[in-house]
Amino acid sequence: MSGLGSPVLILLFAAASVATWLAGVMLSKTTDALDVRLGLGDELGGIILLAIAGSLPELAITVSACAAGHLDLAAGNLIGGIAVQTMVLVVCDFASGRERPLTFLVGALTPVLEGILVVIVVSGVLMGSLLKPSTAIGGVVSPASLAICVVWAVGIYVINKVRKAPHWKVEMAGSRPGRKHRRQQHPDQPHPFASASTARVAALFLGACGVTLVAGVLLEVCGNTLADRAGVNGVIFGATILATATALPEISSGIAAVRLGDNALALGDIFGGNAFQLCLFLLADIIAGTPVLPTAGRLNSWLASLGVALTAIYGFGVISRPERARFRLGPDSILAVVVFALGVAGLFVLPH
Repeated sequence: MSGLGSPVLILLFAAASVATWLAGVMLSKTTDALDVRLGLGDELGGIILLAIAGSLPELAITVSACAAGHLDLAAGNLIGGIAVQTMVLVVCDFASGRERPLTFLVGALTPVLEGILVVIVVSGVLMGSLLKPSTAIGGVVSPASLAICVVWAVGIYVINKVRKAPHWKVEMAGSRPGRKHRRQQHPDQPHPFASASTARVAALFLGACGVTLVAGVLLEVCGNTLADRAGVNGVIFGATILATATALPEISSGIAAVRLGDNALALGDIFGGNAFQLCLFLLADIIAGTPVLPTAGRLNSWLASLGVALTAIYGFGVISRPERARFRLGPDSILAVVVFALGVAGLFVLPH
């Protein structure tokens, strides 16, 4: 790739972004269809499989970047991706209508639990970045990377139990949370690929996985070369341009969810994907052959704090339920835009 001109690399990066978007939409639909037919989401193993399918772009970029030694790019994409993907909720808020903000309509506290899980695993990232490389297990895996995976699995297990058998009931007048999970039949919309055979759906799923993985590698290779030529820090590029490209499928699925009235699912999907994404640090350690978190640096610590702040803003919004929207956005989304803009500006002020 280094022998190609920058215009060609930009075109390849754009093409890979579009491929990631289209394949991501296909992955979302096929995983929904397989979930309904095979009951994948009923147990923890199925939830893990669905989380992996939703994070394939980040997985491909992580593997490619760590194999090439671009650890700053991998860490920036994983940590900065939380802030960028949380900002997808601004788009979902805009798409939910002009009368009520998205967080007013959610009417469920399960997404707040998922948001709390994001905060917990991001805390693990911040603590892991302070550990010395000498603490790595076998000289390769950071204890924090392993702990993040364990905490995520336990958290998802607890949240799944709460979703199936809540121990409390909250009345939220005027809310429209929608379905609790996607395998429930929507009253106005059939499940994707309702008339297709399971074999065909599985084939489409595998094809979308392949396209996503190839596009992810292309995004990493082209993006890293372009960032080097432009003199852009790898962390900043991974946390902004690259993270935005991999968030395109979430934009499509989020808009589709709120238009179907599945407002709680739209919020929960974003928080759930963000929490799982940080589990990829374990894979990053194995591929790189060295703990990646200690190389994160202050830029990634800034990004992690930004992700926590944005998650907290929407968690606060779900509980406080603002009633009025301005310019089709709730006050929490407007605040998120301001905080995100200040956070990105801070990346260029902090010493690299």
